[in-house]
Amino acid sequence: AVEHLQLKHAVITSVTRDDLPDGGAAHFVRTIERIRKRCPGVSVEFLVPDFKGSPAALRQVCDSGPEVFGHNLETVSRLYPLVRPGAVYKRSLQILEYAAGRGLVAKSGLMLGLGETECEVLEAIRDLGRAGCLSLTLGQYLPPSADHLPVARYISPQEFEQWAQIARSAGFKSVAAG
Repeated sequence: AVEHLQLKHAVITSVTRDDLPDGGAAHFVRTIERIRKRCPGVSVEFLVPDFKGSPAALRQVCDSGPEVFGHNLETVSRLYPLVRPGAVYKRSLQILEYAAGRGLVAKSGLMLGLGETECEVLEAIRDLGRAGCLSLTLGQYLPPSADHLPVARYISPQEFEQWAQIARSAGFKSVAAG
């Protein structure tokens, strides 16, 4: 698809692959290898799961050399057990810190509208900055099904712009909010 569409930048993501021993790390590596071989010059961004904290899986993906390493924090610390059962807030930050420490551009995202407070969003932004994250997306939470958490509130475009300004002031080089 990258070749057919003549893309200049490809974002590669997957569902969490807890069914695989490496959490799907080898799939990411094979994908970037094929893109590099067939489409030299295309930049690659990975959006990865937490690999259940596996250092080997994380190292394997980072060693493949994506231009951008993405792992979404998704929400604030207090809401993690409710929004991301099975995931760990600090582990997600450690994954981003590891990638940034390897010289990769670390990117993350937060969903707003789940019932988080302003102070909690500020704390999450600061935590991401301390982890070495340079790129941040802030988006409106929308439940994927009726079985998921309902929207606690809708964020106005003005509030998203305020959050974008706060993130840029905190040192993020790239911010998309809306």
